[in-house]
Amino acid sequence: MTVAREIRIEGVVQGVGFRPFVFRLASEFGIKGWVLNSSEGVTIWAEAEEELIDGFYREILNHPPKLAIIVKHSIKPREIKGYDHFFIKHSERSDHKDVIISPDVSTCDDCFREITDPNDRRYHYPFTNCTNCGPRFTIIMDVPYDRDKTTMRDFPMCPDCAREFHDPMFRRFHAQPNCCPKCGPQTTLRDLEGNVYPGLGHEFLKEGKILAVKGLGGFHLVCDATNRESVAALRKRKIREFKPFAVMCKDLDVVKRYCHLSPQEAELLESPAHPIVILKRRHLDDLPPEIAPGIHTLGVMLPYTPLH
Repeated sequence: MTVAREIRIEGVVQGVGFRPFVFRLASEFGIKGWVLNSSEGVTIWAEAEEELIDGFYREILNHPPKLAIIVKHSIKPREIKGYDHFFIKHSERSDHKDVIISPDVSTCDDCFREITDPNDRRYHYPFTNCTNCGPRFTIIMDVPYDRDKTTMRDFPMCPDCAREFHDPMFRRFHAQPNCCPKCGPQTTLRDLEGNVYPGLGHEFLKEGKILAVKGLGGFHLVCDATNRESVAALRKRKIREFKPFAVMCKDLDVVKRYCHLSPQEAELLESPAHPIVILKRRHLDDLPPEIAPGIHTLGVMLPYTPLH
């Protein structure tokens, strides 16, 4: 016998691909109804045989999207409304807002492959993202999490990105920051006078210059960590006499050239958060001592956005 159930999920469930996940799962289980973002989390209306809904509910709780964190859930019987398909419903807004926002997530392997593929339309595009990665907390202006509630509202999607956004089988299905070189933000390199230097950032770093780079959440000053004069100049400009600098390495192989690295530390470096990890320096590494004066450890991180 067909029954109706209302399922509520709270926690880190917005900006982590939860609605697309529920949509696909509902198709597998033959569930009719809808899923939406609310000001408290995610709400699901499910109509099907009771055992199908029970299995659907268990699967949501036991195998949610990898970035999701479920902290509270409930399922309640409701009157059948007779839906004939499952769909993503427009988000509900209310004055009561109690949803946990996902942090920004480092670039996933799929997006990394795209930005390094000369034949891909997102080749070298610094703002590439998908449902599994990219900006979240930094761009959200309000909840529920929808594009019109983020800083991406000023960048309407082009037809190609819109097709990806509406395709349930694509990993950018309902990826709110979805964009490409045609429709998304662009990068520029300027000096203090406003002169533009397209594509010369890497060359400037090799020449020993210091750049101010706008990352996801703000600006950071960068220089070539192997250039002693540049590191010393950066320390002087920041008026930072002793506090250690963090070092960004291309990959784990580069990290191992300068630091001892355990499997646990490597796993942490490559985790979705891509945090700065404090590592023990190798005795004969050739990095300037000005990076971390008087100590035998380095704060190391891996690139966490396509720009980096």
